[in-house]
Amino acid sequence: MSLPPEKSSLFEDTSNRLAGESILARAGSDEGLIPSYSLSAELLEIVAGMPAVEKPLRELQAALGKLLDEARPFDEVTLGHLRRVAEWLPSVLEGGAEAAPSPAMPAPQETPAGGTPPGAPADDHDAQRPEACDTPLHIDLEENGELLAEFHAEALDHLMQIEASLLTLDSAPQDRPALDSLFRSFHTIKGVSGFLHLTPMHTLTHEVESLLDLIRMGKRRLTPTIITEILRSRDAVQGMVRQIAIALEQGRVSTEIVKVSHLIGAVRRLASGAEDAGPADAGQKPKPDENASASAAEPAAADAGGRSGSASGAASTVRVNTEKLDALMDVVGELVIVQSQLQESSRAFGEDGSPLARNLGQLHRITKDIQETVMSLRMVPVKPMFQRMGRLVRDLCRACDKRARFVTSGEETEIDRTVVEEITDPLVHMVRNALDHGLEPEAGRVAAGKDPTGTLTLEAYHEGSSLVIELQDDGRGIDPEKILAKAKAKGLVAEGATLAREEIINLIFHAGFSTAEKVTSVSGRGVGMDVVKRNIEKLRGTIQIESEVGRGSTFRVRLPLTTAIIDGLLVRVGADHFILPSTMVQMALRPSRSALSTIQGQGETLDHRGKFLPLHRLHRRFGILEAVEDPSAGIVVIVENAGRSFALLVDELINKQEVVVKNLGSFLQSIPGVAGGAILGDGNIALILDPSSLCAA
Repeated sequence: MSLPPEKSSLFEDTSNRLAGESILARAGSDEGLIPSYSLSAELLEIVAGMPAVEKPLRELQAALGKLLDEARPFDEVTLGHLRRVAEWLPSVLEGGAEAAPSPAMPAPQETPAGGTPPGAPADDHDAQRPEACDTPLHIDLEENGELLAEFHAEALDHLMQIEASLLTLDSAPQDRPALDSLFRSFHTIKGVSGFLHLTPMHTLTHEVESLLDLIRMGKRRLTPTIITEILRSRDAVQGMVRQIAIALEQGRVSTEIVKVSHLIGAVRRLASGAEDAGPADAGQKPKPDENASASAAEPAAADAGGRSGSASGAASTVRVNTEKLDALMDVVGELVIVQSQLQESSRAFGEDGSPLARNLGQLHRITKDIQETVMSLRMVPVKPMFQRMGRLVRDLCRACDKRARFVTSGEETEIDRTVVEEITDPLVHMVRNALDHGLEPEAGRVAAGKDPTGTLTLEAYHEGSSLVIELQDDGRGIDPEKILAKAKAKGLVAEGATLAREEIINLIFHAGFSTAEKVTSVSGRGVGMDVVKRNIEKLRGTIQIESEVGRGSTFRVRLPLTTAIIDGLLVRVGADHFILPSTMVQMALRPSRSALSTIQGQGETLDHRGKFLPLHRLHRRFGILEAVEDPSAGIVVIVENAGRSFALLVDELINKQEVVVKNLGSFLQSIPGVAGGAILGDGNIALILDPSSLCAA
């Protein structure tokens, strides 16, 4: 059995790197121990399904893992084994995998009079007690700073893989590849955390690894209870990895304790078989994860330049600190501005077709290419965020005593990492509401002739220059009559008022509005959907709802792909310039006098195709002098936001251009109607308008 062509080059590259580590390694030194361990794990991923090659690599990894567990350097025996495997690996590509190298013999250890083997902690007996692990992480930045940085990046990959594998196993307990992947991830974290003396993490992952080993050997059955405890253990490990990240960023070590004793005890009981029964977990309803929004964004935000976690990507990607990406984006933004300024200045010196014009055209193309490349570096797939939503659905189903099937689509769709960070919290609120309000209890679904298991679908796709995220459920839907009655009872709508169906449904975005019959630990306090709408609009996005009573609801969120550079419509008001996001502009026109009117209680309006739109004068809003007062002598821009249209009066349309969004700082960032600033080609500054808050102010 030989390697397929697509894996051969990766295998050759990885085995060459392992050979390099084996040459540099020395007995009595731990230099190269962790890289050798990681490379052997990568090789195992590549040769999965080739037993003749897997066996020697597993033996090597076990020998290296033993040294890591006991915090010991290379010994002669293990080093010899490593070099024999490294010399043998090239023969795999030539089909000579039969002559496998012999495994390493156990390294001799002398036990001192005290009975503690070398490398083991003096209080090894006490360390077996779970309570002894409730201590702060021993993070030695001075000695292990570089290793900790590497471990942190690797751990993020493994934590993501652990969660994905557990969610797969929750629906398919017999999935052997998922189980093996789960075991390998915990095994790797255990080995490296032991080497770095991160005792609480090492002990917890060691216990989970032991439990998983029993399951792999068929001595324990994988149950929902076991999956829940491993998920909780994974969250505890993530908390400790977060402490490492903070220490690396701030240069100080936290004394905060991530308690793991209860998890260690629970995992040990499960390993002993004391609670290994399916029905035993029926009454255990975990508290919904209130911090899901914070942890959901972490892998993507902390590792925007990281690899996907699969072995196939290991040789073709590199990790980049996100601060460096932000700095590069700032420099490219300045380059775009300077290029615009040069273009503007050239008009006084050259004509079309001149050498100067041709050179500036070439500069424009190069600048555009650099800009697009840098933008692509900021893009991350939505998969980690969707994965966290899958975890949230599982936990909430157990808390709400409901059954739901979670389906995702478009997980590889990419979006700017800053947008991912901001949209995670609104998405968590939407998922919680869909499960608590949207999906009926099992008995209610059966009575309605539905599948007892509800379906929640999360989809992402690109549409033009926007990202669309759709959350759909097949639950009870939104009843407009019930919402209107509740709104009238709260005084939000006058008794005799007549509202369109869309307007009624949008009332759920009003602060404090809720249709829940009772308050639960999940929702019902009237807090959430107003936050969802506000956060989405802060990103210059929109949210729409489609719902049918008895059939379910669809929440459709439309977001810009990036918040760093936008397409804008440049307009002039008096002597000032403003930029309107192109995605919100429907059209521009010069209105007739007959289309303008004033309606009592609503102010000035524009009759646009039979629909009366509110008319807002920008010069009055910003106190600009010498601007056009007569709308029929100016230009009216029709803007749409969150399903509502309104008109903005400006003096003149200048052009459409890409602009780099500049933060206005804490002093100016709270101005209603202003989203940021931009430097124009002539060096002047234009304010970027936020139509949603502008017209609500």
